[in-house]
Amino acid sequence: MNWTGSGLHFSGLGHYYPRELVRNEGEVSIGGRTYSPQAVEELGVKSLHRADEEESVAYMAEQAARNALARAGREPGELDLVILANWTDRQWIPEIGPEVTARLGADRALSFDVCGACTGFVHGVQVAAAMLAAQPTWKRAVVVAADRFTRRARPGTRGQLIFGDAAGAVVLERGEADREGLLRSTLACDASQADTVAARDGWLRPRPELIELAIGSSLKVAGSLLDSGGIGVPDLDWLIPHPGNNAIHAGVKSGLTLPPEKFLTNFAERGNTGCASIPIALSEFSEANLVKPGDLVLSTAVGSGWYYGGLLFRV
Repeated sequence: MNWTGSGLHFSGLGHYYPRELVRNEGEVSIGGRTYSPQAVEELGVKSLHRADEEESVAYMAEQAARNALARAGREPGELDLVILANWTDRQWIPEIGPEVTARLGADRALSFDVCGACTGFVHGVQVAAAMLAAQPTWKRAVVVAADRFTRRARPGTRGQLIFGDAAGAVVLERGEADREGLLRSTLACDASQADTVAARDGWLRPRPELIELAIGSSLKVAGSLLDSGGIGVPDLDWLIPHPGNNAIHAGVKSGLTLPPEKFLTNFAERGNTGCASIPIALSEFSEANLVKPGDLVLSTAVGSGWYYGGLLFRV
């Protein structure tokens, strides 16, 4: 979708990390299995956060959303829409989004959940953009992505050394038409590959072909967004993707011939945090003044479904 000239932009970014920080150092024994220091180092995650019982998806989402609103200089009562992306804690009814909205006190906002697995943030932003564009009186939305990924790692597997918990949020706001912000978005699926990653029994179970499929899908998304915008890889300031693992990262960087210094993730410090991965990185690196206003960013994501999508935008 082409959002150029819409005035839609991210006016605030926020994140929340659970209180418990788990460090992967040296030899690690977990779930009845022991991983050597070399194996731990090769996985590439030095630390991750794990939510306690009080840090529910709704709680984490509320904290990230409040952070984003504060940085946007907005109050909850100014919101027209709140969208929660989550896949790790899905429930029948009610949806979790309305609870987040009630916690915020965003009394007049429409609220609901979206999924799309690890593409959930992209899904949420695209839906929010479409709804803001379709509703002339609506001005702003919060899109918040929150996952407790640690609860989907089968005991003893490498997932326990990679999957982390977090929430990230953006305030998506409509400004003047010449305000550059959200430029392009895309989300697609290949239903024939839906079972490449599944969690029907609660534990994530990826197939061996996941890495190759994730690399190919990420490159397809990147090519589509860049080509449609008439933008080349050298024009990008940053590629901030949903991180899967180091093998996927290497394949994407190689396929795009992207300078390593433009590939930006917090995978080593936070792990793979599901659909929260992109917004937490945006928020964290913006707060550290590494990602600056006006920077051109490409974000890609892939997830069970098989979904693949991305966003092209200026911060």
